[in-house]
Amino acid sequence: MRRAYKHLVLVALVSLFAGLGMTGSYQEGSPAQTAAPKPNIIFILTDDMRKDDLKDSYMPKTTSKLVAKGMSFQNAFVSNPLCCPSRATIMRGQYAHNTKVWFNNNVFDPDPNIRDGGWRGYKGNGSEDDNVATRLKGAGYSTGLFGKYLNGYTAATVPRGWDDWFAFERHFSYYNYDVNDNGAIRHFGTTNIDYSTDVLNAQVKEFIGASAAQGKPFFAYVAPYALHPPATPAPRDQHTFDGLQAPRLVSFDEEDVSDKPPWIQSRRRLTSDDIAHINLRHENRIESLQAVDDLVGAVVRTLGEQGVLSNTYIVFTSDNGFHHGEHRIPDGKARPYEESVRVPLVIRGPKVQPSSSTDKLVLNTDYLPTFMGLAGAQTPSYVDGRSLLPVLTGSTTTSWRTAILIEGRAYSADPEIPVDFNYNGIRTSTRKYIEYEGGFSELYDLSPVADPNELTNTYYSAEPTVPPRPDLKARLDALKSCQPQDDPTTPEVEKPCQAAENGS
Repeated sequence: MRRAYKHLVLVALVSLFAGLGMTGSYQEGSPAQTAAPKPNIIFILTDDMRKDDLKDSYMPKTTSKLVAKGMSFQNAFVSNPLCCPSRATIMRGQYAHNTKVWFNNNVFDPDPNIRDGGWRGYKGNGSEDDNVATRLKGAGYSTGLFGKYLNGYTAATVPRGWDDWFAFERHFSYYNYDVNDNGAIRHFGTTNIDYSTDVLNAQVKEFIGASAAQGKPFFAYVAPYALHPPATPAPRDQHTFDGLQAPRLVSFDEEDVSDKPPWIQSRRRLTSDDIAHINLRHENRIESLQAVDDLVGAVVRTLGEQGVLSNTYIVFTSDNGFHHGEHRIPDGKARPYEESVRVPLVIRGPKVQPSSSTDKLVLNTDYLPTFMGLAGAQTPSYVDGRSLLPVLTGSTTTSWRTAILIEGRAYSADPEIPVDFNYNGIRTSTRKYIEYEGGFSELYDLSPVADPNELTNTYYSAEPTVPPRPDLKARLDALKSCQPQDDPTTPEVEKPCQAAENGS
């Protein structure tokens, strides 16, 4: 009922503008009909998308409308490569050890020694009261979330800060799912029109139109379920990539894993059935990505039709990567290797040079401070990340981070969590150093001419008292324990986590 009313209001406003001679034909990049004091922000977050999934042959609309019109980030990472922890980091701009959200599982315990996870952990730690939505709303933005929120979300109420709320309930799916539509639970079935990415497409276009008609700046958080397993394509996209082979990096079905952690050493080589399954899954993933590509194209087109494209930043990224058999890992994420932690990131906007690229280390902690910068608002003192605006505009006058933290924890109801699955790591532009709780360590030289695929663990052959081992160890110790800055007047560069990333 509420959406029908919104639609009628929008139609009436469009008719009024037409009568006043304020409408115009769509031109990409045309000036806004009514100049907005602040830029609009569209944040598109895919699920389990690898960096090498973003290519022209897979996503022609995204590459032509975003990559060719914006900046590509070649070294974009997530700190904890798992759905809910990564999304909590995006919402709060903090590392997982500061959000306290470690797992997808819906767990909250007020005991600080018990690790939390899922929506209950996020909410229990108070994060729904202060995040990117509440901050942007406070800065005068209309805010909308469309799609996947946090694992385990079941509430019939809408969290603070969101003006338009269309969130998948608990069991995310491509068909046969429930949505919290501004407080009302709606069920979507199994027909073609229920395909979840297409449903989100329609909702986002409606939000853009209604927000543009209001003349207010707007923020849309768009989170389709694709490419998450089972990676079901839209009917129109089935069989469009039949026979597609998954990537074959040199680390695929790694022959010698004697230098890897025990949990990898115990893995067998991939069988022909394993490889066939990996290929089929990749085919389905890329076919499911086609509807996301359509969504991107529709967003750009709708922004142009509403006359606001020239005043809108569009951010496209993923919550984590995915494994296709590298290091004998047949699937999944949540590991410190490049296939898990590296993600696609491209940003298009008014001051971004088209077809540009950067090699700077960026992280999912950076989105909230970037959006605060765009909104002309104060970045919260608790934020660990930094604004990407100097990178986007080419105006970096201060030093950029030289390292990021990678951290992950295993989930278990038993307090004795399996130690082999708990890790902290540091990643620089050329090195990666990882410590597992069980005592095993890894060290890789990621230089393009050395070992970018993490085949040779040099930790046990490197001299322990000569760089890089002691230097990386010291920096990792600082990063894994860095805390938020309590004093909001402290300059950004002096915040503890940023100082640790800078090596200062």
